Amino acid sequence: MASILITCLLLMFIAYFEPTLPATVIEDLANLHPPSNFNTTIVSNCLKNPSLRYCGSSPMDLDAIFKFTIVASHLCNESKNPNCVESFPKINLRNRPKITPLYLSFTFFWKYCPITILSIDLSNNSLKGTFPIDVLFCTQIHVLDLSHNGLSGDVPIQRLSCVTNLTILNLSYNHFSEIKISDSWFFRRFNSSCFFNSGILPSHGRYKIKTVMLLLGFPLVVVFTVGGLWWLCFRRPDFLPRVLQNKRKFTTVMLKAATNGFSKKNMVGKGDGFVMYRGILRDGTQVRIEIYSNNRGNHREYVEECKVLVQLRHRNLVKVYGWCSNRNIRALVTEWIGRVSIETWLSESAPCWEHRYKVLVGVLKAMCYLQEQWPEIGCDIKTSSLLLHENGDPLIARFRIGENSTSNKIHRFGILVLEMMTDQTLQEEFKGDETGFVEYVKMLYPRKLQKVIDERMKLTENTFDETRQTICIGLTCADHQTCQQLSIGQIYNMIIKVHPRTNTY
Repeated sequence: MASILITCLLLMFIAYFEPTLPATVIEDLANLHPPSNFNTTIVSNCLKNPSLRYCGSSPMDLDAIFKFTIVASHLCNESKNPNCVESFPKINLRNRPKITPLYLSFTFFWKYCPITILSIDLSNNSLKGTFPIDVLFCTQIHVLDLSHNGLSGDVPIQRLSCVTNLTILNLSYNHFSEIKISDSWFFRRFNSSCFFNSGILPSHGRYKIKTVMLLLGFPLVVVFTVGGLWWLCFRRPDFLPRVLQNKRKFTTVMLKAATNGFSKKNMVGKGDGFVMYRGILRDGTQVRIEIYSNNRGNHREYVEECKVLVQLRHRNLVKVYGWCSNRNIRALVTEWIGRVSIETWLSESAPCWEHRYKVLVGVLKAMCYLQEQWPEIGCDIKTSSLLLHENGDPLIARFRIGENSTSNKIHRFGILVLEMMTDQTLQEEFKGDETGFVEYVKMLYPRKLQKVIDERMKLTENTFDETRQTICIGLTCADHQTCQQLSIGQIYNMIIKVHPRTNTY
């Protein structure tokens, strides 16, 4: 009762201006100004009833409060309240599409909403846009009707929850967004007919569809996620972050991708039980991939052997990046040096004596390293298997695990020495007959060596003598009985004495 009396004082003040008010609220807002005692009246009202909304603002915006009184006077009359001087109980703009948007735009009015208003009806106005949230400044209202409009977007559930006296809420025939299931409790306060065709209440049919989709979709998401992770981990781990990658272990899919599906264009060589490809890894690294045709060996033993090979570090050994081992394929991945083998280099380039000697020393150094650090590792030092780096260094590219026979290694080096020094035509004649080749060179040594030495070396008197000494070492190593009494270190000492000027190599 007290609040109504205090509000009446304000309305009586508004009525003071009513005889002179123009026809429209816009004109009044533009032309009218607060009377001289307006400030005193406002302060008096706040002293009598501090709950008036404009009383809480500090400092008071007298201009906005005065505009509020003008709009309140017009809106009270537009709402056809019986006696606006006595009371302002309702805002009724039902079916008033021309003026309703205008009054909704007066934010200063809703900010100071009269506390006597208990009902707001904005229905049937074809309003567009989102929920007119300014009306919720009127927290004391009991009735709010926004039906038969074109409102859309989310309903402000939390703000509506603060309007504790609200008993009738009509949002039907709008286009609001469907509420979350967690917010459905709020609408239990009201009759469901108040939300008919509002878009708010979830359709049971749609919920059933969503439930079915969730029940079916979630397992599918899990399956695809697990499948994707499995594919990444076991097929293409090179797509994983580097910290999660096993840089040594390659998969068949990775090797296929690197070699364009093991295409013939990428094949660079073929031997007894293996095929070699050139590939490019995902990070751009060029590699040499040696695939073995015999997969019957023990998988675990092969992996252990490869784990040893990746630890090899020597300038005359090809760097081993990793391996691939499964039921379908076994492969070794090494750095890409090129296609030039020592065999090709000898036949096409006609290298000089010094360069051939340098190659022999490099191969022997690598053999010494393996013998001292990794005695269980043997290597293939045939001219067809040895590679030549662009800087002229020889590189051992093929290895054998479990070859402990030093004599076999020395014998093989002896054959390499003879192949490096002798004529290519002679080697063709004895192709496949290693024993006959060695015996023929031994028969001509030392007086008739000119018949077997590769004349393309264009030897001088000094280099001829060095070549003779080198061939002598080769024959010593190739002899099965003598090689058993030598060590690789002894052979190295013999070789470097032949040409002391290259000892710093």
